[in-house]
Amino acid sequence: MKAKTIREVLDALPGKLDKDAAEDVDAVYQFDLQGTQGGQYQLLVQNGTCVVKDGVHDDPHVTLSMAGEDCIRILNGQLSSMTMAMSGRLQITGDIGLAMQLKSLFPNIVEP
Repeated sequence: MKAKTIREVLDALPGKLDKDAAEDVDAVYQFDLQGTQGGQYQLLVQNGTCVVKDGVHDDPHVTLSMAGEDCIRILNGQLSSMTMAMSGRLQITGDIGLAMQLKSLFPNIVEP
């Protein structure tokens, strides 16, 4: 069953992390989400672990801005992040390489 709220999607991420792919990663992903599923969330990936926190990080490596509903669809594998970025519905600031690395960190849920 696919998660239906942004909280469900984000809470599932630590259990979906590919620990081998994340072994040498030290990154802070900031999610800036708008709409009814909106909010500010941090995804901290460090040495094979993943933690999700509410709020805004002081110095994230990459920020992903989009509608919360679109984020749910991307993380459920129902929508392509590449298509979203090309259409302007997903804005990425900071280290774009880290944004692209999400697929390898969460291979079972993130659409390329």
